[in-house]
Amino acid sequence: MEADSTNTPIRSLTEAVFVLFLRIVALACLWFGLQYWALLVGFSHNGLGRFDLLTAPWRVAATGLAVVFPVAALGLWVAGSWGPVMWLLAAGGQMLMFTVWPEVFGRNPLAVTMHTAVFAVYLLFRLALWIEGRHKQERITVDLP
Repeated sequence: MEADSTNTPIRSLTEAVFVLFLRIVALACLWFGLQYWALLVGFSHNGLGRFDLLTAPWRVAATGLAVVFPVAALGLWVAGSWGPVMWLLAAGGQMLMFTVWPEVFGRNPLAVTMHTAVFAVYLLFRLALWIEGRHKQERITVDLP
């Protein structure tokens, strides 16, 4: 049986670039997740960051981020609606670590700056997509008697 319509909607340039942006952020999230796993299993920092050698706050933060960042990467890669939410949890947690509790976790201004920049670009894309959707709705007219 053939489908009634073979026409599939074509993505706009804004949508295509937005998906590309999400996939780039997904790769960064996967990298962050791999870094936290390498820390926990003792592969990085000459084994000094193994789980059994970490302080309690670092254990909680590192294990949580080691799980949430790869999940966020998957959600962003498939452009699921839950991907940005998971990224927001992971990035928010990491930003809290380095801004609210720097005496426990140290400072990492680069991570904070990059997460803030990604959030700003994400908001700009959402605004652009919303405006584009409104313009599409204005072009569609239905003439009913």
